[in-house]
Amino acid sequence: MHIRSQVGESELFKAELIERVAAFRSAEEDPTRSLESCPSLVLNADYTPLSYYPLSLWPWQTAIKAVFLDRVDIIESYDREVHSPNLDMKIPSVIALRDYVKPSEFPAFTRFNLFLRDRFNCQYCGGRQNLTFDHVNPRRQGGKTTWENIATACAPCNMKKGGRTPKEAHMHLHTQPIRPTHWQLQQYGKQFPPNYLHETWRDWLYWDVELEA
Repeated sequence: MHIRSQVGESELFKAELIERVAAFRSAEEDPTRSLESCPSLVLNADYTPLSYYPLSLWPWQTAIKAVFLDRVDIIESYDREVHSPNLDMKIPSVIALRDYVKPSEFPAFTRFNLFLRDRFNCQYCGGRQNLTFDHVNPRRQGGKTTWENIATACAPCNMKKGGRTPKEAHMHLHTQPIRPTHWQLQQYGKQFPPNYLHETWRDWLYWDVELEA
């Protein structure tokens, strides 16, 4: 009975939490400033971003819900507030997880991660348009779809190479494909800062860009 009671209370708390977050409304009526433009930068418990590229951001509702669940600490806040019938609260702009999330050693083998590993460059001509992927050792010659045999290539270079090896096609592969670690991909991601960075995020991000004097 005690266990069932605890489960019931937990579910009730979750329902009340959802209602409470849904009850928040903007303290401003400025249509040019949507609440959707106020995401929270999410840091791990060691105060480093969960991800650089894409940047680890949560919608404001998710951030506030995590605050109520005691899963995060608020590090910085926007000047903007939201209101519910029982609470006024500034929207968190930077939050840190209370429990450290250990990243896996190796990232998932996806198209996005492949492009990030190769810095969104064709590995034959260096172009950045119409990117796809190429089997360095062609499948018809036994090549497999693995990190070590796939390289980013633009469509023209991919068509030019066809079902041949780079040597057979007289094409130079700028970088030999490798299986990257999670740390390596995060380092590559620092080379691609987003177009917009809120001022409260800057102290927690380390981009490969020249610092202002």
